[in-house]
Amino acid sequence: MAILFYLFWFSLTLFSIIFLKNNKSKNSNLRLPPGPRGLPIIGNLHRFKGVPHRWFHELAVKYGPVMVLRLGFTPVVLISSSEAAEEVLKHKDLETCTRPKLVGLGKLSYNHKDITFAQYTDSWRENRKVTVTELLNLKKVQTFKFIREEETDYVMKKISESALKQSPVDLSKIFFCLTANILCRSALGQNLRKNKFFNEERIEELVEEGSVTLGRFGFSDFFPGKLGKFADWLLQTNKGLEKVFEELDEFYQHVIDDHLKSLNGQKGTDPPADIVAGLLDMVNKHGDGKRNMDQVKGTLMDMFLGGIDTGAISMIWTMTELIKNPRVMRKAQEEIRAVLGSNREKITEEDTEKVEYLKLIIKETFRLHPAIPTLPRESMSQIKIQGYDIPPNTRIQINIWAIGQDPKLWKNPEEFIPERFIEKLLPFGSGRRICPGMPMAIPTLELGLLNMLYFFDWKLPDGMVGEDIDMEEVGNISSVKKVPLLLVPTRHH
Repeated sequence: MAILFYLFWFSLTLFSIIFLKNNKSKNSNLRLPPGPRGLPIIGNLHRFKGVPHRWFHELAVKYGPVMVLRLGFTPVVLISSSEAAEEVLKHKDLETCTRPKLVGLGKLSYNHKDITFAQYTDSWRENRKVTVTELLNLKKVQTFKFIREEETDYVMKKISESALKQSPVDLSKIFFCLTANILCRSALGQNLRKNKFFNEERIEELVEEGSVTLGRFGFSDFFPGKLGKFADWLLQTNKGLEKVFEELDEFYQHVIDDHLKSLNGQKGTDPPADIVAGLLDMVNKHGDGKRNMDQVKGTLMDMFLGGIDTGAISMIWTMTELIKNPRVMRKAQEEIRAVLGSNREKITEEDTEKVEYLKLIIKETFRLHPAIPTLPRESMSQIKIQGYDIPPNTRIQINIWAIGQDPKLWKNPEEFIPERFIEKLLPFGSGRRICPGMPMAIPTLELGLLNMLYFFDWKLPDGMVGEDIDMEEVGNISSVKKVPLLLVPTRHH
């Protein structure tokens, strides 16, 4: 093994010299973005520290809103201003609307058969068009209204039990269970409280394992061809990837088998109306075997790993900011209770349209704490951004967190001020790659928070104050609050 290790590093060094020499010659006439000098072979990988969006922001402060990093042999252009982001997402949307091919994403998405991370191809366009227009349109999402209201009511009853005891509630877990149950019932046809094989605890494990794996990189992601694959094999970089894939595949197959049994046993009656049933119906009508079933599972990955995690993250950060900012909390509750009246037993989705300040609060949370802080793209042809040449097949990371922190756009950007005018926000992406799950995410977020603020008053446990709250983030793709949020509820009468 030692001989293989030294042989690998010798080959990598030789390949690096040849690659950098050819690359320098190829790009000699281009005006490339500025960036930090890198070391031979690894480039700037050694400088990576902390969560990516904050590290990218630190570099952008020094090198500018359009800059380039070399991660291994892979150039990555960082976009950190609204002007540059607008060029990419609006004026150069077609030239940059594909995604980079990454090993972990490719494995978990069944070789890029999903919607969120797949490359821009005719097959992807058709898959997205059919899925969005037939299964994720507003009319379809509205049919799941009763599920969102039922699951939210269930959570309010559980919180009321803690309110009677004046015991702290782990809102991180509460919000995860809420979004997981809503999505699993409406999209996957699975009631987690009645499922013998996959309960809330197991689903939480699967989502955490899947999200961590999606954000993990291997040598193959930064070094091309067989060299990167050999390094991954030699150093076991992707160890555990296959295990996570098998566990997620088992869950997806369980969901599919449940639907197939239900459909076979209900001939002559209305089939299940959830999103998986719609996907299987497409396979039945237009399928050509494994490819289309892989598309079903790839889409399941998007909904399962993306839909649950991001909704819960946004709710957690919203309640965190509210408990840190009592003025905003008080103003929100006063408006909500004045508009909706007192002694309500139930809140409906129609009520979310009556409370404007809550919508501003959610937008301000998106600005300060976007669930997905950076948006990945890849150039398909040579383009210019802010006067700089971006060669084809260059990875692009748009740092939407940094744009939300830009003092040129926002007065006192580090403060939580919902009253500010909200305009330049990209929490769900933009252009051809805008998040297709947005119509499902927003109603869950608004209804959950509206119930929390109407029915309960909140305080920190054990004499804590807002300044004591740990605001540390973790995650590579998503931005998760590291320390769970514990609050004590009091039922409002």
